[in-house]
Amino acid sequence: MNITALRPRLLSKLEPIADLFVRAGISPNQISYLSLLAGFFCAVAFAERLFLAGALLLLLSAVLDLVDGTVARKKHCQTKFGAVIDWVFDKYVDALALLGIGLSGVAVVSNFLPLPPAADFAVVAIAIFGSMINTFIKPVVYAEVGFTERVDGKIHDPLEGVGFFGRPETLITLIVGAVVGFPGLAVVLIAVCTNLSAVQRIVYLSRSLP
Repeated sequence: MNITALRPRLLSKLEPIADLFVRAGISPNQISYLSLLAGFFCAVAFAERLFLAGALLLLLSAVLDLVDGTVARKKHCQTKFGAVIDWVFDKYVDALALLGIGLSGVAVVSNFLPLPPAADFAVVAIAIFGSMINTFIKPVVYAEVGFTERVDGKIHDPLEGVGFFGRPETLITLIVGAVVGFPGLAVVLIAVCTNLSAVQRIVYLSRSLP
């Protein structure tokens, strides 16, 4: 079980924002590009140690990422390309945000352990790796097992609710960590939890697939 299970309820709360984009004539793909742009500026803000600004930009990116699918449904213009760039841009935003913290030079583990500063960036790299793999498992399953059923334009599969630490948890951890002034601790949590969540998904697949 993870926060992804709450997605339908959250989307219903964002309906007014989606309606604004529909009335403005902005396409779902344009919203996805805006989400990526917000993620890029989040990374710049984090790198400059403007953590509150970065957290707000990351929140904006997350909201836009949720809204684009709703706009596509309302405008009846769901496309496979839109679904693809939604996946790809999500991973770019996650990696950019974590990379921004790494480039900021804040201590991640070197303040607590007798390790060189390079160890801090290594933990950032592990967090990025965990974030990527934890999500990458899903399209691999789509390709190998053949899930094709779509719900609101996206492929639906049993892995949706498997893994205790998905993308929503990653974003919330980054945003909260940046707001309260502990971005390094947020990176450590993400490095540990995303990789454990990936292992959880692999174990689930080992038991459920022939």
